[in-house]
Amino acid sequence: MILYPAIDLKEGHCVRLVQGDMAQAVVFNDDPAAQAAIFEEQGFPWLHVVDLDGAFAGAPMNAAAVDAVLARVTIPVQLGGGVRDMKTLEAWLAKGVARVIIGTAAVRDPAFVREAARLHPGRIAVGIDAKDGRVAVEGWAQTSSMTAEELGRRFEDAGVAAIIYTDIARDGILKGLNVEMTLALAEAVEIPVIASGGLASIEDVHRLLQPDCALIAGAITGRALYDGRIDPRAALRAIAEARRAGA
Repeated sequence: MILYPAIDLKEGHCVRLVQGDMAQAVVFNDDPAAQAAIFEEQGFPWLHVVDLDGAFAGAPMNAAAVDAVLARVTIPVQLGGGVRDMKTLEAWLAKGVARVIIGTAAVRDPAFVREAARLHPGRIAVGIDAKDGRVAVEGWAQTSSMTAEELGRRFEDAGVAAIIYTDIARDGILKGLNVEMTLALAEAVEIPVIASGGLASIEDVHRLLQPDCALIAGAITGRALYDGRIDPRAALRAIAEARRAGA
């Protein structure tokens, strides 16, 4: 399992939202690049970055902050938010983003996802954000009629590198991951599934390391890291120990 620290960008700041509500943004660092460097120094192998303003606008809105993050760290970065066309996607890949996450466009334009995955194997992920069991789009402002499993199956043979599954009701409120729904998705598709939304403690990390969660490829953590509820080194040590035990 890979643990991804999250940097959510709003107006150039590193923030966390509560259930995707932009009006409930808490600023944790005015310098996202500095925060990225902290996460790299702590030993995280990947970085998860979201352009929140871009997710609502449908186009990149925090490019300067992302550029600064990419210039500051050497660990791979996966990026989502406002990626709705090939030009935007390829511009991010050219800048050094390791993996681009497509969310809204996965619902609205599945052919775009398939073509992106064909052209850039291993570098395209699909973001599935669910509210009351239905996929949300446009920065979670709208809910579609599609379920997470239906959307995941749509790309089963497309060559997508990963699915990032977020339970919006859990996001930012530190109530724990929705392990049941995440596992249901992971069991429904062959694509690796990364859990997001609600990871709150080292106990949650240990839960994901249990044998029944073996299908979950990773998890994203945000507020719990910023609040100090999770000791990053303890979490990474637990993952490393579990990996050695299973080797």
